Amino acid sequence: MSHSTSVLRSLLAAGAGSSLLLSVSAFAGTVTGTVAYDGKVPNLKPLAMDADPVCASKHKEPVPNQILALGKSGNTMGNILVRVTSGLPADKTYPPPKDPVVMDQNGCIYQPHVFVIQQGQALKVLNSDGILHNVHALPKVNSQFNMAMPASRKEAEHVFDKPEDVFQIKCDVHPWMTAYTMVVTNPFYFVTKDDGKFTLSNLPAGTYEIEAWHEKLGKKVEKVTVGDNDTKNVDFKFSAPGSQ
Repeated sequence: MSHSTSVLRSLLAAGAGSSLLLSVSAFAGTVTGTVAYDGKVPNLKPLAMDADPVCASKHKEPVPNQILALGKSGNTMGNILVRVTSGLPADKTYPPPKDPVVMDQNGCIYQPHVFVIQQGQALKVLNSDGILHNVHALPKVNSQFNMAMPASRKEAEHVFDKPEDVFQIKCDVHPWMTAYTMVVTNPFYFVTKDDGKFTLSNLPAGTYEIEAWHEKLGKKVEKVTVGDNDTKNVDFKFSAPGSQ
């Protein structure tokens, strides 16, 4: 009997072998980081909802423009889509989550403003406002759709069956209502909150390209190598146009 076989049998006898063999994440890598904004913050006007008094009445305070979501520190960025764009095993497939991604029409804005769907996963659209909206998706690879959602229609579902880069969803009734989504083939993605932090977990050991996307400021890409049970930090910084 080889030494390695003896060790493995000892682990199994101790009850540790099953977790050693089955818990792949124990040997996986993690990439963490923060997305920050560099430069003078533009004076963005709040969303103008006066065209629909019902929408305006849903808010006691002005609704911030969703184009630039900054944290309390003034430079961390929300609504940044961070994902792995290369380095994953070519022959590996990832089943879509059974639970849908939920986008709500609440306060006459789409919540969330930026989100990700895995190929084959359902998108559930809610109408918490109880007024007429429509959901007009504008993909180029997948089929476009334009769903009317009157007050009586509280939810609807749609499945995108092809991977696709970021595209817009808009409401033709309320033109300030926009959202952005992407259809991906793997679970290695993250959309930042206002604190700008992201985590990509359970990555096999390897070298990856990590992309950060913003709806107006474009994309940033960084390369990182992670090993088994390894955590690496990658930060991104977006600059205002013309500040560099």
